[in-house]
Amino acid sequence: MTEIVDGISEKALNEFLSEAQEIVESLNRDVLKLDDDLKREKKDPDLINNIFRAAHSLKGLSGMFGVQKLSELAHSMENLLDAIRLGRVALSSEVIDVLLETLELFNRLIAESSGGPKVPKRALNAIKKQLDNATASSKTMGEGDVLARLEIDPEVLAVLTEYEEYRLVDNVRQGMNLMMVHASFDLMSFDDGLAELSSELKTIGEVVSTLPSSDPSSDQKIDFDIIIATRLDAQQVGKQLSFGDVGIKVIEEGSSERVEEALPEKEIGEEAGSSLESDTYSMRSVSQTVRVDIKKLDTLMNTVGELVLVRTAVQHLSEQLKTELGFTGLAVDLYKEARNFERKLSELQMGIMDVRMVPLGQNLDKLARLVRRLSRMVGKEIELRIKGADTELDKLIVEDLTDPLVHIIRNSVDHGIEPPKERERQGKPRQGVIDINAFQKGNHVVIEISDDGQGIDIERVKSKALDAGIIDSMRAKDMSDREAMNLLFMPGFSTSEEISELSGRGVGLDVVKNNISELSGMIDIESKFGHGTKLIITLPITLAIIRALIIRAAERIYAVPLNSVIEIISVRTSRVRTIERREVIELRGTTLPLIRLSDFFGLEAQAHRGDDNLFVVVVGLAQNRLGVVVEDLVGQQDIVIKPLGESLSHVPGISGATSLADQQTILVLDVGAIIEEAMVRE
Repeated sequence: MTEIVDGISEKALNEFLSEAQEIVESLNRDVLKLDDDLKREKKDPDLINNIFRAAHSLKGLSGMFGVQKLSELAHSMENLLDAIRLGRVALSSEVIDVLLETLELFNRLIAESSGGPKVPKRALNAIKKQLDNATASSKTMGEGDVLARLEIDPEVLAVLTEYEEYRLVDNVRQGMNLMMVHASFDLMSFDDGLAELSSELKTIGEVVSTLPSSDPSSDQKIDFDIIIATRLDAQQVGKQLSFGDVGIKVIEEGSSERVEEALPEKEIGEEAGSSLESDTYSMRSVSQTVRVDIKKLDTLMNTVGELVLVRTAVQHLSEQLKTELGFTGLAVDLYKEARNFERKLSELQMGIMDVRMVPLGQNLDKLARLVRRLSRMVGKEIELRIKGADTELDKLIVEDLTDPLVHIIRNSVDHGIEPPKERERQGKPRQGVIDINAFQKGNHVVIEISDDGQGIDIERVKSKALDAGIIDSMRAKDMSDREAMNLLFMPGFSTSEEISELSGRGVGLDVVKNNISELSGMIDIESKFGHGTKLIITLPITLAIIRALIIRAAERIYAVPLNSVIEIISVRTSRVRTIERREVIELRGTTLPLIRLSDFFGLEAQAHRGDDNLFVVVVGLAQNRLGVVVEDLVGQQDIVIKPLGESLSHVPGISGATSLADQQTILVLDVGAIIEEAMVRE
């Protein structure tokens, strides 16, 4: 952290890093939107101004905290953005590329300031040189002649800023109508009235400039002249304004070709109201936001976890007291307080969990930048479409989800989607599509990543597996398509003929699977050769405090996360059949495979219950179902999952340990890993 000036406290530094990260994430969203606007040949001056102001804020903030590298880079970016907003540098894909690369370097510099790896000086100089070269290409747009013909008082022209002059000229070139709206306001409340009128005008055009009127005002009034650019004519503008008596003077009549595109009166009015409500809500929510270090939330969550164990112990004592003394006197009082404690603790737990939840959008926005950069690198045309960005997950799960998503996207770009000419030859659009769809399903979140590329050639996968010695010819012949696709998750397995800078589909998928498994999640793959591939990730919403079913199996006690339990059934042993050395039962017309934990963990066979019935806990993740044979059902309990330590962290089928009310420590089953292992064994 040598960049940070002396005297800055660690708390202030963390605040700076958090604020800088938020600015960069906002810049990322806005630059990607700017890229979309460029492709649609749409201009949004407000968007460019927002980006310019954000870069300016980042420059000032980093300068104040002594992070010179970040401040200097933001200054270079600000210069380029200033030239763009003044029309001196034309916006192009090349300019967008430079801006996105700058944002990537911003992230690296922020990481460096928080103790991460140092950014090489040559990388910083290279980006600064690109920014400076793009800025140096700026040219004067010859605005004088255009401004001279406008019917604007020379005194008004004299006080316009350079940016306002450029916006006037640019709107004239676009064939817009330029008008000056004159309005009078009470001196005591003119700021509210001016804001209201400006908001209305923004719904029908661009507000270029707002100036106090040169016409004399009364002692109790103040007049303003607002220059706007719009597709509407003066009469239409007058109809759309609900604000008192205003004067409208036409400065320049533009082309009327697109006047019919103006919104109907009702729609504009509704949109204005919606905009005002949105602005008010946005300002209110920001003013009530408090930034909290995730480590503090972890500490609180650990404390709540310990309180959950205390609550369970208190409930256990209450039950014992009821048994010994009867439900009278002290036993009643303790029972009431235990119930009250349970309710308050539940509220506290839910409150902290709510604070930890963040939308997936913060990760998915970064993927949009990645797709754009990688697609240009490999010479492909790819559109990323995102749905469900507001779906929420635990902050720590979202962070750990970054690497798996990047792996999947890289594979889709490099090996999934074909080059434009190949797509045209197959009758597909030149531009490929990657869809990311996130949604909540019960206590889980499902993320689907699909592409419309070439899909997976099952026979080629089998052939590669045969060559690698992973399967034999008999196994390859009997394999289902689903089993063959699961080979892609084997370590080092790939269908690519050569290793590229990115990776073929399959390279890295074992890493993806391991990362998802560590989050108690599951990944599945679907593909149709020639039509595309879909990967489905299923994750729990949180891993902190969960409700669990306590079971006895293989003469041991285990906890099963309740969000993975579909149902519990009792079946007669006569209903259990063996198909290809696998126990199964028929359940509502479908075949449900069974698993005994003694077999799964290699323990001694469990003793028979002495009757003809079995308890079967039906567990599921995504579309997969499995029946776990248990000896007894102990009950339900809120549990806090604790890690097992490095030596036991990779035991398949176990996600951690927890404590029961009697301080007994038991293992927590990893349902996703058990289901996947069972599928492999099958």
